Amino acid sequence: MITSPIPLHQVRKGSLLVVLEIPEGRSRSQLIRLGVVKGEFIRCLERLPGGTVVIQKHRQEIAIGVTLARTILVAYVNTQEQAKA
Repeated sequence: MITSPIPLHQVRKGSLLVVLEIPEGRSRSQLIRLGVVKGEFIRCLERLPGGTVVIQKHRQEIAIGVTLARTILVAYVNTQEQAKA
């Protein structure tokens, strides 16, 4: 089960998320190169002072600044539902 959209900078540490939207332009290109695309599952590893969010995609850790994190829409994924599938 997927919840309603929320900006990445507001997510809880340790949560499993699915990417719903990424920004247009240069930021989009950089995120795509890192494998952060619409529909990708990520985990929030850490929320640092100043708003930086550290995410994990497979075994890769990516730090995303608060300005960019505000433009990325994600949704929480219910892990119990995912385990049943």
